[in-house]
Amino acid sequence: MQLVCLDLEGVLIPEIWIEFAQRTGIHELRRTTRDEPDYDKLMTYRLNLLKTHKLGLPDIQKVIADMGPMTGAKDFLDTLRRDFQVIILSDTFYEFAMPLMEQLGMPTLFCHKLETDATGFLVNYHLRMPNQKKEAVQRFKELRFQVIAAGDSYNDTAMLMEAHAGILFHPPQNVIDEFPQFPVAMNYAALRAEIDSAATRIASLT
Repeated sequence: MQLVCLDLEGVLIPEIWIEFAQRTGIHELRRTTRDEPDYDKLMTYRLNLLKTHKLGLPDIQKVIADMGPMTGAKDFLDTLRRDFQVIILSDTFYEFAMPLMEQLGMPTLFCHKLETDATGFLVNYHLRMPNQKKEAVQRFKELRFQVIAAGDSYNDTAMLMEAHAGILFHPPQNVIDEFPQFPVAMNYAALRAEIDSAATRIASLT
């Protein structure tokens, strides 16, 4: 059985923090895992910025309410799910992602949780587990799935390396340069072609 694991932000939906940065004018919030590979350092940086600007979860959720999936994402995902088992592995948070999951047809999502105080300000975040994308792929392999993974950022590369086949989707040039072992797809048609090619290659080895 073959399983496709996809990142969420930058693959199926826009980067939430970048959208929020544009709406608020806080340029520093544009920093993402494309720029900072240390996720704990990145989230601490974000929480401190939100505290400084007195912005809470309701402010972020207002932005998310106006967002939608990337153009073509739902059709790509619907077609992919007809041929493969698909799981979304993301370093976003359920409090951010669930409205967008509804727009994508409620695919299975593994991500993290946020903690707020009584006034709605973000005070902490709770990872499902450290390096959850890589760990999830390891568990799927133990269940004898053949795993194909796709993502766009530094925090996806461990997942891509752990999978039987990894694909970069519309990544920044710095990630392409640092991880030349992965094929690069710049649109959904190319991504589907890379997934199908990987599926055929993996199946021929078993």
